[in-house]
Amino acid sequence: MLYGLSCAPGALWQDSGLIQYRVWHSDIQGFLGLAISHPLYYIIAIGAKHIPLGEFGHRVNLVSAVAGALAVANLCLLMRLWLGKDFPAIIAAVTLAVSHTFWWHASVAETYTLWTALFLGELITLLQYTRTQRTGYLYLLGLLNGLAIAVHMLAVIPLVCYGVFIAISLIRGRIRAKDIAIIAALWVLGAIPYEYLIVRNMALTGDIVGTLASAAFGDRWQADVLNTSLSWRIITEDVLFVLLNFPTPNALLFFAGLYGLYRAEPGVAFRRVVLALLVLFFLFAFRYTVSDRYAFFIPFYCMVAMAIGWGVHELGSRLHRKVVLCAIAVLSLLPVAVYALAPQLAQEMDLQIGTRQDIPYRNDYEYFLRPWKTGYAGAERFAREALDTVERDAIICADTTTVAPLLYVQEVKGIRPDVQIVTGIAHSAAAPC
Repeated sequence: MLYGLSCAPGALWQDSGLIQYRVWHSDIQGFLGLAISHPLYYIIAIGAKHIPLGEFGHRVNLVSAVAGALAVANLCLLMRLWLGKDFPAIIAAVTLAVSHTFWWHASVAETYTLWTALFLGELITLLQYTRTQRTGYLYLLGLLNGLAIAVHMLAVIPLVCYGVFIAISLIRGRIRAKDIAIIAALWVLGAIPYEYLIVRNMALTGDIVGTLASAAFGDRWQADVLNTSLSWRIITEDVLFVLLNFPTPNALLFFAGLYGLYRAEPGVAFRRVVLALLVLFFLFAFRYTVSDRYAFFIPFYCMVAMAIGWGVHELGSRLHRKVVLCAIAVLSLLPVAVYALAPQLAQEMDLQIGTRQDIPYRNDYEYFLRPWKTGYAGAERFAREALDTVERDAIICADTTTVAPLLYVQEVKGIRPDVQIVTGIAHSAAAPC
């Protein structure tokens, strides 16, 4: 319900707008390299495109909203199974649900919420395996991680942890080589959409090494992915990203949760995987240097929400006072009030938030600091007015921020087909490449 209400109703700027453009053209591969193709997400979004209900852009945006809701539900189920208590599970789920970056990406067309839903599903199956020793859960883990790879290459990080876990299980005689073969086969099955693109590009180009590099890094992000250097600017921004997502005293429960995770006896193997993922996700995002690296903290925020849930469990086992639990419940919703007030406060303080601030009908403080996009129509309004002002057969040289809504209004709404809209990555059908 929350994400359905906060979901943007139509055209969007930048990456989200380009996602809508690709879905409109049923483009599963994209134009920025295989690592940015996210084929399974687009297969699902293209399916949503063909549902004859409502606005096209809204349907595409709702894919993220539905996936976000599924991710939150999976986290709640995971924590309930793990801790055996409802309240810590609910607090963990609410913490993730109202964290800024996750909520923001559940309100627009993006791939991260679908990946998160699959990732948390993976952790559920791994937890169940460690409790029951039924290899069927490992088979399902392989399938889910393969599907996650077909959504986003972030799935490689947990894949490494699962690989170590499975190797140790094999050495200790808990599983057989036959089981690993089945897990691998199901992983390959789940990743088929991505594997198809890789094999297809190898066949078309004959460049095996180049195709594999594109699959790992995209066209231009190898240096960012492999970066090992930091600057004070990056460190400061990263700290602010984390603070923006957990502006509540409940964040202190993260440390209590870490203590509980470290000392708890049952489920040692699963706890080690969780702690390893927390560290790896943090390190990956913290030294990443792409402009939208704030989105790559989402996996880490999932782990933080889990640790906060564990912290609630630790506190609840020591303090049996309802007033404390009520305070935790209220404080879990404090971020909503913070995000409501943040744009006005930031604007009054003239804070620089690293955005352009020159896009018509987009107050960057509101657009970026408030995660909800309810009723937002600025991108479409800009595009309609821009197309309305140019002469017949004009050529518009757009940038990557504005090209998507311009093409949306032209192609989806059928307005001004005579105008040629061009950029280096997308253009009108009749425009010169």
